Amino acid sequence: MRTVELSEATDALATYARDALNEPVVVLDHGKPIAALVAIESSDLETLSLSSNPQFLAILERSRNRHRVEGGISSDEMRRRIEAAE
Repeated sequence: MRTVELSEATDALATYARDALNEPVVVLDHGKPIAALVAIESSDLETLSLSSNPQFLAILERSRNRHRVEGGISSDEMRRRIEAAE
């Protein structure tokens, strides 16, 4: 992992992005991490957008909590229900 202080980050963004293909580049502000550039493999813009969307993350968390409390159904049961509805 490469780190660079914000005050010393004077190269073009393209340079840091190319570097991130080999290892994460973490930007520090007075030694504290504030941003990171990482290579993206096997992902698309929609997935990236959702992975940092607070509303979507809240929906996932509510769903996980509900599953812990109420339980869930198996994939086989879900398929059976979908087929029955068709």
